[in-house]
Amino acid sequence: MRITIRREALGRLTTGKDALWTAGACVGGVLLLIASGYVTWDRDHAPPLPVRLVPLVGLCVGMLLRRTAPTTGLGISSVANLLDLYIGPSLGSAIIYSDALYAATVYGPRRAHRGLLAGTLAGVVLTAATCWTLIGDYKVAVIVGAVAGTTWVAPVLTGLIVVEHRDRARAERLRAQQVARLAELDRRGAVNAERARMARELHDVIANHLSAVALHSSAVLKLPDMDRASVTRAMEVIRENSVQGLAEMRRMITLLREGDGADADAPSAPRLSGLERLVAHTARSDLSARLEVAGTPPDLPAAVELAAYRIVQESLTNALKHAGPGRVRVLLEYRPDRVALSVDSPLGRDGARLPGSGAGLIGMRERASVLGGTFTAGPDGDHWRVRAELPVEPVPAPAERETESA
Repeated sequence: MRITIRREALGRLTTGKDALWTAGACVGGVLLLIASGYVTWDRDHAPPLPVRLVPLVGLCVGMLLRRTAPTTGLGISSVANLLDLYIGPSLGSAIIYSDALYAATVYGPRRAHRGLLAGTLAGVVLTAATCWTLIGDYKVAVIVGAVAGTTWVAPVLTGLIVVEHRDRARAERLRAQQVARLAELDRRGAVNAERARMARELHDVIANHLSAVALHSSAVLKLPDMDRASVTRAMEVIRENSVQGLAEMRRMITLLREGDGADADAPSAPRLSGLERLVAHTARSDLSARLEVAGTPPDLPAAVELAAYRIVQESLTNALKHAGPGRVRVLLEYRPDRVALSVDSPLGRDGARLPGSGAGLIGMRERASVLGGTFTAGPDGDHWRVRAELPVEPVPAPAERETESA
């Protein structure tokens, strides 16, 4: 409804402008007829001024339709112009007719452009040939042809240039809109990728540490007759996970607030050198963990170290939640072109339900795929095995990159 009202208002405004232009053209044409006279084929039989006004009025009527109905306006103006040529050409009528040709080119249908240009060129040639035939002087024919070309052909060519520039401007606007849409899609993709990365980090920082805290605190509450050494060990694990969780949360908040210019005093991202401490604090009354390292640790990128640490951390958290009694074996292998790690834990009573896709498994798989590595998780005999291989030189996926500070 609003668009319709605007179009109607624009149409009224356009009609008002055309009416003003028409009134001005009519007054100017009358003044030219009075001031400079007119030229006829026979000066001794010149028609009176009222007769001369007839084609001028017809041209002005066609001018009223220059925007709303340019083709109809050109037809009326052409008939009036032929009548003006028959009576005797006048300067005012020629100017008004040139505007009709220009308006028909700019505002008229595209399919009529070639016909309009060909018709005006043919009219110029026919007018020059007629003059040469009637007068017999080629110089007069050349002059008349030049005047006719300036009056008829030049407005059409000018209109074609205007149409070309208008089409080019419209194409540039459409291209700019498409670029803006693509930029918006890229922005949304980057935002979604960043949200996924933050979701993984928050899960690893909060869920893993809080799960350990919850498990050990539940053990203390459920077994009130625990010996002092067991209670002390459980409280140490609770305190260690609480401190580490707060430290990593502070690191994330610092990165989010300050970006690359983070405070140098902020806690650093976890690295593989901290796996021994992580494994040492992964224990239940009926479950322990052991770390085995093979190979010489190379100088790894921070993103690879962080991903490997998080995968081991999440695997140990899942072992605390679901594993049965026994020992968790963590194997870290440093190879020339990649880092391989595996976490084997005994299946618990709910081991049959473990293949379900949880947030932890999704996060570990995403971390490996982002770096161009591989990840598998599932039951292997009476154990649940998590295995991942990360290349030493990671190849980030185009939609998402790991950006972690050491």
